[in-house]
Amino acid sequence: MNHVIFFVKNIYLSISVCYNRLNLITVNQNFEVTNMIKKEMIAMLLAGGQGSRLGVLTSHVAKPAVSFGGKYRIIDFPLSNCINSGVDTVGVLTQYQPLRLNTHIGIGIPWDLDRNIGGVTVLPPYEKSSHSEWYTGTANAIYQNMAYMEMYNPEYILILSGDHIYKMDYEVMLDFHKQNKAECTIAVMPVPMEEASRFGIMITDENRRITDFEEKPEHPRSNLASMGIYIFNWQTLKEALVTMAEQPALDFGKHVIPYCHQKGAPLYAYEFNGYWKDVGTLSSYWEANMELIDIVPEFNLYEEYWKIYTKSDALPPQYLSDDSVVEKCIIGEGTDIYGKVYNSVIGCGVTIGEGTIVRDSIIMNNTSIGAGCELNKAIVAENVVIGDQVKLGVGEEAENDAAPHIYNQGLVCIGEHSILPKGLTVGKNVCIFGRTEAEDYDNLTLASGKTLIKAGDET
Repeated sequence: MNHVIFFVKNIYLSISVCYNRLNLITVNQNFEVTNMIKKEMIAMLLAGGQGSRLGVLTSHVAKPAVSFGGKYRIIDFPLSNCINSGVDTVGVLTQYQPLRLNTHIGIGIPWDLDRNIGGVTVLPPYEKSSHSEWYTGTANAIYQNMAYMEMYNPEYILILSGDHIYKMDYEVMLDFHKQNKAECTIAVMPVPMEEASRFGIMITDENRRITDFEEKPEHPRSNLASMGIYIFNWQTLKEALVTMAEQPALDFGKHVIPYCHQKGAPLYAYEFNGYWKDVGTLSSYWEANMELIDIVPEFNLYEEYWKIYTKSDALPPQYLSDDSVVEKCIIGEGTDIYGKVYNSVIGCGVTIGEGTIVRDSIIMNNTSIGAGCELNKAIVAENVVIGDQVKLGVGEEAENDAAPHIYNQGLVCIGEHSILPKGLTVGKNVCIFGRTEAEDYDNLTLASGKTLIKAGDET
């Protein structure tokens, strides 16, 4: 009789395991339900920022969804780092203008993150039973998704930003974290001492244990700048988040890291010496794109062993006419070039008309540039239409009249879906956004330092 009971029990257990495979539960010999999910490390990718220092480029799109390098978007880089590092469970926290970002990520197929267990999950703010709350700080966003993290019962949590350009093996950083028995490891990189006051600075001992830290110090004592990449022991992070949950605008740099330090938790700095770029300003965004087309690029998109993945549409190949000239450029799929393009990054589905000359510029996807145009140091967003005989970035520089801290370095910035009329001449440090007509300009001219944002026509 006992043999029969044992046999029936095992049949029941097998059926339970198979039936509940998608529900990720099993039943033990005592018929107790247990959780099967166990991930060593999961990533939480903060991708909800507006990126206001990118001006009109982020008026209707979150910074991580901005185009980069012709065919990519900024978020492709941390997502590719995750899958290349063996991190197959990623929560992407979105908030500001999430539509394009959500559409781009989808279910994670380009990054091999379409998994039954783990994969990529988009995590927007949501309404709770008692109240609704936007993400008010980096750590607050993580705190609001405690249930998601608990579901995977991880040993470690990797915190990432969705708006940096770099390649990093997070597995190597995790090994460093384990070897030092750290409770929190912060990725840092050496910066010139004269620039250190712009960053959160870590002071360490000879073993890289953090002894002190300073947030944008006037007189820095170290040049090890935080990269905004953290590995926490899950229990350490959970305790800190719960304890500080009521802190307004809960932030890692201002609140969570100081809390862990005051408690005496072992904090370590993992030094990273590769390429890393915060493309948070128009000038740094332009520079990072231009670095891709150096003869020996500092940041190489073509490495076979560390690929950058992205969502790619089915587009025809590029077309270059007999009269076209292309020198030192990145050209996206489906682009037709009839003019001359020098030292520029051209997205997918772009048309550059006959007799047009483009220099030192970034032209994003599905933009059409007419014939006989001249573009110098221009950043042109997606789906822009530029008429014939338009000149951008000519004349002497002048300080921008609306936002000199954003529009500078001689750049011309054109927001997405804008229309520029035939025969327009535009100076430097200029911003244009909207469906403009000849009547919107003084003699079809917009002088250096001027801003034209046509209200109601941005969408």
